[in-house]
Amino acid sequence: MNSLLSKLLPAAMLATAALTPLAYAAGEHGSEAEAQDMVKKAVALVKSAGAEKAYKVFTDHPDGAFKEKDLYVFVYDFDGNCLAQGANAKMVGKNLISMKDVDGNAFIKGMIDTVKASSKGWYGPYKFNNPATQSYELKRSYCERGAGDSMICVGTYFTK
Repeated sequence: MNSLLSKLLPAAMLATAALTPLAYAAGEHGSEAEAQDMVKKAVALVKSAGAEKAYKVFTDHPDGAFKEKDLYVFVYDFDGNCLAQGANAKMVGKNLISMKDVDGNAFIKGMIDTVKASSKGWYGPYKFNNPATQSYELKRSYCERGAGDSMICVGTYFTK
């Protein structure tokens, strides 16, 4: 086991110990309560392990960490730079502040504005391509202030 993973694994396992089993049917939606809980655990991991190590866990999911049903962590700084992305690692390092949903909503900027205004809260609904179903679905994301000027979020899909 490489040394980074051996250092991160205990923290990731501790942070996810309270999560229910990770074997779910494809397309099963996580609840708003589960999304909020995951954000709180992600914030705790950033505080205990440091931002860089935590972001790697959020993006890479060692032993299933921070991946439950269709829930995953994503992190952006307040300039819109993606720092971690649990569904698509290729997004990390890209500035997505102006990314819009199919209805023209600049949702990353909206989330950042929410966190800047009140340090935490829900943003949405907005339409986002669900990686599990490959179709656009309504989504709300719960976000909290992370390390420095950043936000840690988990979104949940829902139907009207």
